[in-house]
Parts: sequence; C-alpha cells; structure tokens
Amino acid sequence: MSSEVRGLEPQSVWNHFADLNAVPRPSKKEERVIQFMVDFGNSLGLPTEVDHIGNVFIRKPATAGMQDRTPVVLQAHLDMVHQKNNDTDFDFDTQGIDMYVDGDWVKARGTTLGADNGMGVAYIMAVLSSKDIPHPAIDALFTIDEETGMTGALELKGGMLNGKILLNIDTEDDDELTIGCAGGIDINASRKVNMEPSPEDATAFELVVRGLSGGHSGMDIHKGLGNANKLMNRVLDRLGETVRLASLDGGGLRNAIPRESVAVVVVPNTQIDAFENILGEVGAELIAEHGTTDPNLELAWEEIDDPLEVVSEEFQSALITALYANPNGIYRMSPDIEGLVQTS
Repeated sequence: MSSEVRGLEPQSVWNHFADLNAVPRPSKKEERVIQFMVDFGNSLGLPTEVDHIGNVFIRKPATAGMQDRTPVVLQAHLDMVHQKNNDTDFDFDTQGIDMYVDGDWVKARGTTLGADNGMGVAYIMAVLSSKDIPHPAIDALFTIDEETGMTGALELKGGMLNGKILLNIDTEDDDELTIGCAGGIDINASRKVNMEPSPEDATAFELVVRGLSGGHSGMDIHKGLGNANKLMNRVLDRLGETVRLASLDGGGLRNAIPRESVAVVVVPNTQIDAFENILGEVGAELIAEHGTTDPNLELAWEEIDDPLEVVSEEFQSALITALYANPNGIYRMSPDIEGLVQTS
C-alpha cells in the first residue's frame, strides 16, 4: 500500500512518488500526469507552462544568496514502461500503481513499478516544494514519451530553458553522475505468411515460456537475463518437424527484455510422446542454464482447441532461422571504459 511507501525517508521524495504513482501515466497517454504536474506547480505558486507537445516546465527562483549562481535545468520524464504479468488484471490507462514495501525494496504487485523515471520526477518535486534547500534558479523540465520514442525531448523548442547546466535525473544510482546512456534502434520486418489447413489426426498445444526476470534492454543487458523470445525459438528449433507452428507471440515493449512468450503448435497424435519428451529435456536445460538469473523460469504446455490453420513448413523453418540469427545480449564491450557495454 502507498501508506507504507509514504513512511520511507526522505519522506518528501517518497510522498511525491506515491502521489505520482497514483496517476496513470503510460507512454503516449500522459494527459493525466501532465495535468497533475501543472496542478502541482500552480499549487506552489511557481511559473508553470506546457509546450505544444506536452512537456511541462516549472520554474523556481534562486534562494537567498544563490542568485549569482549558474541557473540549472533539472529534467526527468513523466511516462513509465507499462507492462504487467499475464495473470494480473490491471488497466494502465485508469489505475494507479499498487505499491508495497518488501524489505529494502519498493515493489509493485504484478506490474512495473514506474521508478523509471518516477523517482527522478519525485526528487525534482521535492526540490521544488522545499523551503530549506539552497539552490540557484531552477528550470524543472518534465518530458513526455521517453520510453517509446523520446518524443518530448525531440520536440523541445529553443528558448524554453534559461539554465546553462542540465542534470538529467534518470539514472540507477543517486550518488553518481552519468555521462552517457543506452540508445536504441527499431527494426520492423514483414513477410507474407503462407497458411495451410491444420493437419488431421493431430492435437494442438499452447507452449509458454514464462517467469523470467525481465529487465531494461539497456541498463540490464549485461546481466545475462533470459530472453523469452529467444528461449521459445530454441524450444521450437528442438521440436523441429515434430510440430507445425500456428502462432507465436512474445514480449511487449521495445525496451524491455521479454519475460513471456507463447506459441501454438499442432502435433501429430503419433508424435505426442516424443513431443513431450523433448519439452521435458529442453525445459530442464533452460532452467539449469538460467537458474541464477531467472529462478522462476518455467516451460509449460497444455492441450487446446485446434487452430484450424498453421504456417507452411518453409515459413516455419525460415522464421526459426531468422530468430536464431538475431543477436541478443552483449555484442561488444567498450575498449576504453571498463565495464561499459558499447553495443548490445
């Protein structure tokens, strides 16, 4: 419950985080949180405005004795990664995050927490509302749609900021200054799918790879976390001609390591024993390999209704080969900065 969170220190930061997380704020649907920030700035009597794209600006004058210091921009983004477990009933468009304290961690029930970048927003809100923190003139900039396109930052117009130093409050540690960040490239690939009638004398099964830890595709890529899509592809490759593929669906967000993947396959009735033996073998291998990074990993299957159609054998083979060819994880470490992932 948020009451647990509000009791944490520094209390001002956690109170603001709890208030913020009560407001739905998925990427590209930030209308409510934009209004929330406008109301917050106005409640403090600080100059507050919203630009053409939805970025929010709140300006606070320098405190006494700090007027000659260089003005500073404090920046964070308002949107959050909206991902939930398949068994969680949750609507990111209408519900606030259900938070709780578990030992030294603040967690969310069945969904992402929104600490990226909600904690950054909360820190800035704490500075803006403070009466006893000395600071130069501050431009607080809250951008939108960072998680799915950097739209707010890209649409920022010149002349909106007075600060000469910008501190982006979107990092993992509050005692470090970060001089770089992970970038990303989206690639959309398409090909005509050739469908065929589902084989006769066969049984349909739903395969599920689930329970993986997941994580951020930039900040967590060095941890060796399992990618549900890659693991499912490995399962399908091992099954080979034993099955015919009807559908494949995995992952949900461009910047999140997939936690779940679902495939529907059709198995000849004469091959069901071999099918289940292979699944048992490969499932045990995956759990052994990823037991440390993904302790809750599970490969499950159940019989379902016939899907009526399957993809052609040629397409199935090409798809599995293509997914195998896609790299996952670290591709190259920086030769200049120890421990820095350069390409992944």
